[in-house]
Amino acid sequence: MGTTTDRLVNFASQVDEQTIRQAEQTAGMPFVYPHVALMPDAHFGMRSAVGTVIPTLGAVMPAAVGVDIGCGMAAVRTDFTEADIVGRDLTVLRDSIESSIPLSPGRYNRRADRFPFTAGRIEVLELLADDDGVDLLHSKNWRLQLGTLGGGNHFIELCIDDRGRVWLFLHSGSRGVGFKIAQRHIRTAQQSMRRRGIELPNRGLAYLEEGTDEFDTYLRELTWAQRFALENRAEMTDRFRQAFAHWMGVDPADAEHIEKERVLCHHNYTRRERHGGKEVWLTRKGAIDAHEGVAGLIPGSMGARSYIVRGKGNPDALCSAPHGAGRRYSRTQARKLFTTDDLAAAMTGVEYRHGDAWVDEIPQAYKDIDVVMADAAGLVEVTGELRQVLNVKGT
Repeated sequence: MGTTTDRLVNFASQVDEQTIRQAEQTAGMPFVYPHVALMPDAHFGMRSAVGTVIPTLGAVMPAAVGVDIGCGMAAVRTDFTEADIVGRDLTVLRDSIESSIPLSPGRYNRRADRFPFTAGRIEVLELLADDDGVDLLHSKNWRLQLGTLGGGNHFIELCIDDRGRVWLFLHSGSRGVGFKIAQRHIRTAQQSMRRRGIELPNRGLAYLEEGTDEFDTYLRELTWAQRFALENRAEMTDRFRQAFAHWMGVDPADAEHIEKERVLCHHNYTRRERHGGKEVWLTRKGAIDAHEGVAGLIPGSMGARSYIVRGKGNPDALCSAPHGAGRRYSRTQARKLFTTDDLAAAMTGVEYRHGDAWVDEIPQAYKDIDVVMADAAGLVEVTGELRQVLNVKGT
């Protein structure tokens, strides 16, 4: 652990003062209990530091949860090995993935019935929205968003583990519908603070109090968005699995039989947990559940290794762990520092779509994943290591 106080426990050996100050502001809120935990990949965020675990009594801060509610990872181990894919054209697989899964912000499916497994997921989400009174009028096309990637650091990868086994790996969240749900409740919280004359260190700390209609509505819609994100990743994983099966010469109708193991985890969410002897609302903003024995995924940057882990249940970390490498440079800074040629050099040996759209995602824009994992040694046990051979991103 790095800097530690009775309100803030820091696990990041590489973290700037701006991020520390942001975390200290969060930790200073009167309803935080027992303390805020700053993860090894922590970095400055728009409303609160990314890589912050925030336990609260009687209140939740929507902006601390963030706008990509339920963002997380999915990984599937197949029954194929590296030897099985040697000599196969990875560009063909990448093209197939890109034709099956819409990429980039604002790009959705043209129709919702292209794949047979989509209808069941839409039905589950419709029933959940109806049962919980979730208002989705702001996102009438949410069904067409199911099974789409988005942009930024979201990705789809074909990976090889340290035992030579082939994995399907991806990262995405709740897309436009989750964004609109988050924005609505962030505004509600901020309006409440202004109406009540409550001054805050920054607007991102605006909160909703338990026992109010606004709080209850947020928790219902937050839960729905988390479920949407989970179903979105499952939908993309099934599409990826079909594309991979076809590429391997397996009938896509039998694609489920090539799957041997699946690992799923959120890293932007709030739920009820017990910490410090009390029931709290625990917000993991860029952090994964690392209760003892819980499986998780910690991705490196584009072109770097990723890790399959098992939680150790560290109470100082609030049973949490990092969600990735964490940014070293902002997107604007990265574009000033690095070029398309730099990206190509960093991605040597990995199939990806070349161009300058992804320069801000270059591995050098992120922290060294080995340092992050060393800092997380007391939080998780590494059970597998992944290196990508194919990467797909949205702009």
